[in-house]
Amino acid sequence: MIYFKKIQTIFLVTACCLFIASCSSDKGSNPEEEGYEPTPLDLKVPVLFQQTISSPVIPEDNPQTVEGVALGKKLFFDPILSGDNTLACAGCHAPEEAFSDSRQFSPGIDGIEGRRNSMPLFNLAWNYKENFFWDGRVNSIEKQALEPVIDPVEMHNTWPNAISNIQSTSAYPELFSKAFGTTTIDSTLVSKAIAQFVRTLISGNSRYDQFLRGEIELTEAEQNGLEVYVDEERGDCFHCHGTPPNDLLWTDNDFHNNGLDEIFDDLGRGAATGDPREFGLFKTPSLRNLAYTAPYMHDGRFETLEEVIDHYSEGLVYSETIDPLMKAVGDGGVQLTKQDKQDLKAFLLSLSDESFINNPDFQKP
Repeated sequence: MIYFKKIQTIFLVTACCLFIASCSSDKGSNPEEEGYEPTPLDLKVPVLFQQTISSPVIPEDNPQTVEGVALGKKLFFDPILSGDNTLACAGCHAPEEAFSDSRQFSPGIDGIEGRRNSMPLFNLAWNYKENFFWDGRVNSIEKQALEPVIDPVEMHNTWPNAISNIQSTSAYPELFSKAFGTTTIDSTLVSKAIAQFVRTLISGNSRYDQFLRGEIELTEAEQNGLEVYVDEERGDCFHCHGTPPNDLLWTDNDFHNNGLDEIFDDLGRGAATGDPREFGLFKTPSLRNLAYTAPYMHDGRFETLEEVIDHYSEGLVYSETIDPLMKAVGDGGVQLTKQDKQDLKAFLLSLSDESFINNPDFQKP
């Protein structure tokens, strides 16, 4: 009897040890239970950016990680977020168009067009004023990622429906577990993942960047165009788009009425703030990648760079909220010569970054 009890005790102890080992093994495979930490990922910041501008804005509650970026990239190119599973973020922000849209207005899933041109997505981590969209109505990339899903003109979905679709897939719960330590998906985590991917969209290798690095020389036309750009009596572009070589974002990330209209069909910043002094003001877009981001202006009214330059040269229109920087509005514009226009265009195109639109890290997975 004593022998039998000893055997029984040994059996129970062994069984308990096996059970504990099994639980420990399961725990190790579940990030939610073990306090799993994703792999930190530093942004690939160009050397010139490091030398001339401040560090990018990374929220403390959404640090960059390998797993988060991979998840955000998959979501960005996946039409699962739309109401009928046909439209992804990339449908209106195409890599080959510097994450903009070559159409004047992007149609949503119901074929309805919006009223503003799709903004390009690059170098957004350096938007220190943290105002996004043409009217600056949200203050983070995370919030910017939330709106298109529920916009009735765009993806025309609800977040509960979108989350239900994502949650029911075989792949996404595991990817969210790896990125955020939970298989329970919500809109906040979706927007955080997409924002992490968007922050990796960095453009800093244009011909002008290569010139600043001492790798190439500008052409005569490009050099003359740079002089037109910084000349207050000619191009006078730098007040809104930055002074080279120190302002390499090529935007002040602020809002201006640049003399497009006398009467506004779109109130722009004023619609977001309700301030009449901001009627007709729109965010300054970056001059980078103009070779890929036509058409131009908030409403895509100009199909070519020539038209844009002509607007500032001869097409300025006065309105009550016209920006004081549009000093030549009384003359209709700065009145550039034909040669100045050609050279300015050459310089502006030198700010385009072919390696950005072809970067394999930014293509559909």
